[in-house]
Amino acid sequence: MTDSDLALVADDDEDIRDLVAYKLEQLGMQVRTAHDGDEAVTILDRERPTLAVLDVMMPGRSGLEVLRHIRSSRELDQTKVILLTAKAREVDVDTGYESGTDDYLVKPFSPRELAHRVAALLNRAS
Repeated sequence: MTDSDLALVADDDEDIRDLVAYKLEQLGMQVRTAHDGDEAVTILDRERPTLAVLDVMMPGRSGLEVLRHIRSSRELDQTKVILLTAKAREVDVDTGYESGTDDYLVKPFSPRELAHRVAALLNRAS
């Protein structure tokens, strides 16, 4: 990861959004945050981040809808996605991967585990 790596964190829970943003900043990433799916899409289209960490259940567009937007956009084809959600049933996880997520992390989560997964994901991409 480099300082030029930009991450988007989209979650309607301010505490989780701030925690994830803080952890990504500790990894050396620049971070933009969004409180709902519509704001996330605006940031994605404008700034084309390296990584998007998306809550599945948000106002406006859901994290899955944002993920589908990413996967349908040629300009965002290099963006890696981690879904961060309380939805832990196997069918929910399957839906996330079928929609194109690169990783799936269930809340409550360990910030250390998030950091390891982000590092692994971005190292595989480079």
